[in-house]
Amino acid sequence: MTVAEVSKLSGVSVRTLHYYDAIGILKPTEVSEAGYRLYDETALERLQMILLFRELGFPLKDIGTILASPDFNRNRALEQQIELLVQKKEHLENLIALARGIKMTGVKNLDFSAFDTKKIDDYAARAKLTWGKTEAYKEFEQKSKGRSAEQEKETANSLMELFAKVGAMQNDAPDSENVQAWVEELRGLITANYYECTLPILKCLGDMYAGGGSMTENIDNAGGPGTGAFAKAAIDFYCQKK
Repeated sequence: MTVAEVSKLSGVSVRTLHYYDAIGILKPTEVSEAGYRLYDETALERLQMILLFRELGFPLKDIGTILASPDFNRNRALEQQIELLVQKKEHLENLIALARGIKMTGVKNLDFSAFDTKKIDDYAARAKLTWGKTEAYKEFEQKSKGRSAEQEKETANSLMELFAKVGAMQNDAPDSENVQAWVEELRGLITANYYECTLPILKCLGDMYAGGGSMTENIDNAGGPGTGAFAKAAIDFYCQKK
């Protein structure tokens, strides 16, 4: 297929396909004597994978690294794509139902839950952790390699105990001395057992703790309702102060 045909089939502009070629993420199968880029079925499958990871929010430079990795699993990637699309479909259906309700009842319908994308964001974040072979993820793999299942459980329990601890502090201000000491303790536990908890990583984790989905639910189960949001507020102040 020519680049124009691929563009028509995929919805990706010719200019974008030229850019993918220029940065090496999607090279044409061959170039004709007249200089036309030609793509075969294998190239189209690779384009599908690129669009999949773009849907998950990966930058192009990371997608190239992922697809070149020897442990890339196409079926696993497709399973994640299916799950993400199902969640987005449910989200759109909720928005349609809300719009129809407003049309029938007027603007007095004050239900904003249909706009909530926390579940989708949480899933995308976990999917990115699966494929995002960052230095932090490599360090996490290295530290996890020698641990038994029992040790893994103990580490996870220690983390939940920390959230139970901060949950009991919710009557205190997030910037109070004891709450900030808790953030320092959390950062130390993550660095010791998972990866170096830099300030950007800590800030990202705080956002995930309060972002909804299974992570927030587990944290709130450990420390009581609102623990995830309280932990995020404490972490935000800690990072700003540092």
